Amino acid sequence: MNAWRMFLGLFSLFCAALWLADAKAAPPDKGFAPLKEGQILRGRFEQFRTLKGFGAPLKSAGSFTLAVERGLIWRTETPFAMMTIMTGNGLIQRSEGGGITRLPAGRVPFMTQLYNMLGGALGGDWGAMATTFAMTRKDSKNGWQLTLTPLQQDSSGFPLQSIVVSGRQNVDDVVMAKPNGDQDRIVFAQQRITSEDLTGEEVALLDAVEAQ
Repeated sequence: MNAWRMFLGLFSLFCAALWLADAKAAPPDKGFAPLKEGQILRGRFEQFRTLKGFGAPLKSAGSFTLAVERGLIWRTETPFAMMTIMTGNGLIQRSEGGGITRLPAGRVPFMTQLYNMLGGALGGDWGAMATTFAMTRKDSKNGWQLTLTPLQQDSSGFPLQSIVVSGRQNVDDVVMAKPNGDQDRIVFAQQRITSEDLTGEEVALLDAVEAQ
């Protein structure tokens, strides 16, 4: 399984979390605040993947659940079902046909770095991101845009050329470009923050990653 695909969900939610992390990431008059312990961010997404050699973008769609201090559940529903569950301890990916891929964090330090950055963003700590990205923000009457450019692009760094996050009251659109010209665009919708408990299924999924 390509590591880029496995990390894409975390990249996307990392970007979505930026509007929750700090007033620097969005217009200050919108009342943005960090997610608090016990809160959950839920929503839906559409992903458009542009690859060299393909005439049209590959489209997928689904939903996500991001639980503070617990982890991320990224559910792709179409064109085929796949679920990616990620915590600080690693990742498990389940395909529609029943196949399971397990990836403990110790095998891929890059994943641990991403997850720690996500936690920092949710807590309003930009220090971890500043050591990895140069960040540029633009504001306009139509909303705001934040561009993150990796400070180091090599085999040990991030496999991205840039991440561009844009939105209004929350993140509407994320574009992630790779050095080879491939591109992923994530469009978010129906995002909501709740203090409700995780479902029994969600708890079991996250616990499974922690136990591997």
